[in-house]
Amino acid sequence: MIHIENYAAETNAGIQVSRQQASNFAKQVADDFNPIHDVEAKRFCVPGDLLFALALSKYGLSQRMSFTFSDMVGDGIALQFPPAANKITISDKNGKEYLHIEREGDVSIDQSLVQNFTRAYVAFSGHNFPHILIPLMAKHDVMINTARPLVMYQGMTIDLDDLDCVQPTLELSKSSLDIDRKRGNVLLEFNLMEGGKVIGRGEKRIILSGLRPYEQGSIDQLVEEYNARKQPNLK
Repeated sequence: MIHIENYAAETNAGIQVSRQQASNFAKQVADDFNPIHDVEAKRFCVPGDLLFALALSKYGLSQRMSFTFSDMVGDGIALQFPPAANKITISDKNGKEYLHIEREGDVSIDQSLVQNFTRAYVAFSGHNFPHILIPLMAKHDVMINTARPLVMYQGMTIDLDDLDCVQPTLELSKSSLDIDRKRGNVLLEFNLMEGGKVIGRGEKRIILSGLRPYEQGSIDQLVEEYNARKQPNLK
């Protein structure tokens, strides 16, 4: 179970996520060791998957949902979560916008389903690197800047046939990379599954920055360093 209260604090100013809470969520829940979520990171940002989890805990699971990130959330920013609606914008007290949510169809606030869906999505999302992105970059003979890797979560959509499910899982169905000079737009398409049946579909969009020609040696070193970060003494 994801105890979302451990990864954010609700105050009079709004919902705030500290560097430590964000880092704990990334490593302990999402199995995501992107250095941008480290406590000491200069370009620190709150994981998009944590914002997704907070939104589901606040608004429940809708049949059709889309999430679009417009900016990165830094340390301790007081996020404003407005009342539930078909279109929701998460911003700070100054009106700076970070996340846009659109919802349609039936809504479930059943905590068991919300928790199961959140954990399934976060588990899938947290493993995009290196398992999916490295083979995709190799296929297109490009790679990110391994000295300053920047992989940004742009958004995602889900479309469930209905909410008559208990413990859905996600399976990648297709991945693609569209290259525009030094920028790569990744589209990961997935099926939502339960009991061996497809019960819905979705997609996740990722931006890769600083693309350059693929070098296997540099990629091997990047993956080795990433895997080394998973060792307990480096958490």
